Amino acid sequence: MSSRDYDCIVIGAGVQGSFTAYNLAKNNKKTLLLEQFVLPHSRGSSHGQTRIIRKAYDEDYYTHMMEECYQLWSQLEKEANVKLYRRTGLLVMGPEQGDYQVFKSTLERNKVPIVILPREEFSQHIPHVNLSQGNAALVDTTAGVLYADRTLKTVQGQFQKLGGVIKDAQKVIDITPGSVVTVTTVSGVYRAKRLVITAGPWANTLLSHTGLQLPLQVLKINVCYWREKIPGSYNVQHRFPCFIQLESEEAKHHIYGLPSNEYPGLMKICYHTGPETDPDERDRQTDKGDIDILQRYITRCFPGLVPIPAMVESCMYTVTPDNHFVLDHHPTHSNIIIGAGFSGHGFKFGPIVGKLLCELSQGEVPSYDLSPFRIRRFQTHSKSAL
Repeated sequence: MSSRDYDCIVIGAGVQGSFTAYNLAKNNKKTLLLEQFVLPHSRGSSHGQTRIIRKAYDEDYYTHMMEECYQLWSQLEKEANVKLYRRTGLLVMGPEQGDYQVFKSTLERNKVPIVILPREEFSQHIPHVNLSQGNAALVDTTAGVLYADRTLKTVQGQFQKLGGVIKDAQKVIDITPGSVVTVTTVSGVYRAKRLVITAGPWANTLLSHTGLQLPLQVLKINVCYWREKIPGSYNVQHRFPCFIQLESEEAKHHIYGLPSNEYPGLMKICYHTGPETDPDERDRQTDKGDIDILQRYITRCFPGLVPIPAMVESCMYTVTPDNHFVLDHHPTHSNIIIGAGFSGHGFKFGPIVGKLLCELSQGEVPSYDLSPFRIRRFQTHSKSAL
């Protein structure tokens, strides 16, 4: 094998691509991980200090996958001797008759440890938060915070220790399918028997070289940090949890937050959607409608925060019509595997997505039923030029 020939090439070194490459290397596959930007970078969907990890979901299959996922996170921590997860619990709030019931039922059905917070006891358990009228609340006690930037550095480091090769600043300009796939970048040509595309907001740009377009929408997310009026009120040290507000007076979409930790005295609270954007011109998108929604919500429900964002960072979601992932073979080229459309809730699944994309690329039976994640569900949407 020449230095440009591999068993597998993975395009995109975000959380899903990095875990996929790591799993391939663990399976003794000669693997190349390609990234268009110089690493580390903040141009995609995997950067930033923190993400929420939770079992609280409306679909059983996500809760099932998270069971093993927690074990895999813990395994990586031990292997690399690095702390990647902090347990804080997740406060779930929402109108009693809405999505809240679905989340509660999924958690109970799957025997996830939860604590129901009766309205009359809410403020003694969760100070400095006003529970909205008609809302109920529970805590998924297994949930917590993942350290995102640290995760990427760790998993990429483990991949390299296993002999994996990372090449950054290698924007892909062409993909030629075949029994051996040829990938051309701005500075090299590489070949492999199998290709995995985990390119986040750039997935459709790359898939266009293979005659496929998926119904993916790229959204710009304003990642907002809000200052505590009294330092420590919402601090992780004071056992303040992560939270999800499922529906609110202000918004149809979820609002979520993490305790103040990454930036002292600042709590991260974001709106789970944003305006459509071009990933190459993300910073031209200056819509602040989501910030207005958050300001109204924080004024009403988080009285201990200054309702003006102290800091705003950017991230992108790549969203499918049903908000479920794409984990599948290319419909025409079975040696091209696609992991895409993580819809703003994929980071916590990184270890399991990496395992599944590795299994798909090796022609193995996947560890989970992937029917919710197959491309065929979009038959009316996906345009094939072949």
